[in-house]
Amino acid sequence: MQAVQILRTGGPEVLEITELPIPSPEHGQVLIKVAAIGVNFIETYFREGRYKAPLPLTLGSEASGVIEKLGEGVEGFAVGDSVVSTAVMGSYAEYALVPASQLVKIPDGFDSKLTLKLAAAVLLQGMTAHYLSHSTFALKRGDTALIHAAAGGTGLLLTQMAHAAGSRVIATVSTEVKAELARGAGADDVILYTESEFEAEVKRLTDGRGVDVVYDSVGKTTFEKSLNCLRPRGLMVLFGGSSGAVPPFDLIELSTRGSLFITRPTLKDYIAKRSDLEWRANEVFGWVAEGKLQVRVGQEYALADAAQAQIDLASRKTTGKLLLIP
Repeated sequence: MQAVQILRTGGPEVLEITELPIPSPEHGQVLIKVAAIGVNFIETYFREGRYKAPLPLTLGSEASGVIEKLGEGVEGFAVGDSVVSTAVMGSYAEYALVPASQLVKIPDGFDSKLTLKLAAAVLLQGMTAHYLSHSTFALKRGDTALIHAAAGGTGLLLTQMAHAAGSRVIATVSTEVKAELARGAGADDVILYTESEFEAEVKRLTDGRGVDVVYDSVGKTTFEKSLNCLRPRGLMVLFGGSSGAVPPFDLIELSTRGSLFITRPTLKDYIAKRSDLEWRANEVFGWVAEGKLQVRVGQEYALADAAQAQIDLASRKTTGKLLLIP
């Protein structure tokens, strides 16, 4: 089978197409024939060496597909089932192994090909938006949220969920095209950070009060100003770092800026229990099926073009979810 591996860490040029044997599932595992692969920032962190892993490494964690083979001890799944997971080991490949405990069946009701693509496009980012808006800071009517990168894959889903909760959404984007996407997702106010200083605009839009919560996946270039956008005792949710890692920060700053809170959450801790995984996945899939949650697939790439997909993702010029199709 073909797979995308790295033999050393570095830039996109270290991604290589390799021929590997099709793996066999061990106890508790499932082998899937991969149909669609979600492209995520975490893969660039492994490629760069920010996250450590033994080499050579087949990249990827999120994929949909059809079950090809079951390992011993697997129950509740059958060969031929359409499934998706955010815990696919080495998903940048034509076949991949998945722990059955982290596998979700794709609901019936769509054309199978569309379902597999939609599932790969929405599961990780949909569940991320779900835990951010329902658990990390449970949004409700009357709250005001600042969402950075609101036209990205997670940003569009998070904006929709915040709007559905009755919260006011202030979104930041880089272009007018992205601004229209954010408005279409339910953003009440959109700031083009390429034209206006977002900190000053947030203070103007909130009459100096600040927002209740900031959802920041950008990191280095937005962190300090995002803190300044919070009301006293507001919450900073830093869940990514597309512009780079946040530099060392003295926590005394939180007290001097109004007894602020800050958290750096990650999805795995919000789906550690099988019940939480099923709750979040089923709600996301249900909203998609009912037309309440719109999923935007920004672009599809061949497996051999994984390097270009990562380049495009890191450029922050894309919208929606990027997929690899083996």
